[in-house]
Amino acid sequence: MAEPADVVVAGGGNAGICAAIAAREAGATVTLLERGPRHMRGGNSRHTRDIRHAHDEPDRYVTGTYSSAELLDDLAKVTKGGGDRRLSQLVTRESAALPAWLGAHGVRWQRALHGTLHLSRTNRFMLGGGTAMLNSLYRAAEVLGVRVRYEASVEEIHPAPDGTGQPARLTVAGPGERGIIPARAVVFAAGGFEANLDWLAESWGPAAHNFVVRGTPYNDGRVLRALLDLGAQPAGDPAQFHGTAVDARAPAFDGGIVTRLDSVPFGIVVNREGERFYDEGEELWPKRYAIWGAMIGRQPGQIAYSIFDQKSAGLFLPSIFPAVTAGSIEELARHLNLPAERLLKTVDTYNRAAPEAGHEEFDPGRLDGLTTSGLEPPKTNWALPLDTPPYQAYPLRPGITFTYLGVRVNDRAQILRADGTALPGCFAAGELMAGNILSQGYLAGFGLTIGGVFGRIAGEEAAAHART
Repeated sequence: MAEPADVVVAGGGNAGICAAIAAREAGATVTLLERGPRHMRGGNSRHTRDIRHAHDEPDRYVTGTYSSAELLDDLAKVTKGGGDRRLSQLVTRESAALPAWLGAHGVRWQRALHGTLHLSRTNRFMLGGGTAMLNSLYRAAEVLGVRVRYEASVEEIHPAPDGTGQPARLTVAGPGERGIIPARAVVFAAGGFEANLDWLAESWGPAAHNFVVRGTPYNDGRVLRALLDLGAQPAGDPAQFHGTAVDARAPAFDGGIVTRLDSVPFGIVVNREGERFYDEGEELWPKRYAIWGAMIGRQPGQIAYSIFDQKSAGLFLPSIFPAVTAGSIEELARHLNLPAERLLKTVDTYNRAAPEAGHEEFDPGRLDGLTTSGLEPPKTNWALPLDTPPYQAYPLRPGITFTYLGVRVNDRAQILRADGTALPGCFAAGELMAGNILSQGYLAGFGLTIGGVFGRIAGEEAAAHART
């Protein structure tokens, strides 16, 4: 186990493998520690499908233009101006170079998928999704000589003492063994704590135990907690996370994107009391989908129901589970175990508030301005009445993707202590530091952007540190 390396990367998702490749190409010897087994390598990145990036002109895979200034503006809007402005500018600016860099390491692309509304201009889709992307990057890393250890869990972190030039040491446990790996520099890319429901309960109370963890069960925050205990300055809010509506029938862990529900804008969403609680048409879905998990988490029993009719079927990618279908709202209420009279009243009130003759103006590809009148909460776009059976519904749970509490970093990806000094030889990338940028809200595909940009920076800076 005590195999020294110039750079050790703790975490094998998008950020970690990008860091490993960058460090190796900068001349460092590199060992990557992946906590999962080989067939589950890549953490949450296994479940991704697209990356958001700036570009000056269209090509085969993206339409139109999307400047770094527009991307930065979109980010500022969804985070309500939160996050470190300087780091946000860095990520949006450097995002333009990511597709070429990833492509040079084997990643291939495809056009936006049918049903992924509003993303063809801003996001580039990986051919084969996140798993194919990771397979390409791992092949590139292995060709370069990066050593990969699977089922390797970081148990203890011993940073190099200040000013000594000594290596850091990681205590690592693997199948049937435990030992120390020395490294001149370490890149921590081990994700957040979304799979640690007890930690989530510190902010959310017992409701956290009704959350569905969309991604890897290995992101339990062990590395994050160790870094905070070592004096790393925290960044981000422990109560904030990327969380969307997922099918309530999804597995507790690792269900991935196939259980995500994008039906929300095309109907109404009610809680278990049959009441609406938020504007389903507030914004384009890629700018709002990641707030719905937390909102459902605040509803009684952490459950909600997306209801739509035949007019909207086929406008979105469905869940892997079939929709609940009925010929009437009363029958649908019985299938969902909802109070029928209250649900009928909610639907009737919504239908009367929907604009007349809205079918002609309805446009799922843009903010169409079809808004309700006198309804609270309103539905400000795509407000077609529910009047065309069969009616369909999906039960929804909060699906948590990753948490926003992380460690504070600078523009060199160095981990900072409370006094602003850097932990010697310690760098961070990916979800572990995303809280520097994501104070709240989310843009579809932007997690991979943060991971790719800071993975490359962290790898290059770690390699440079190792040579000093």
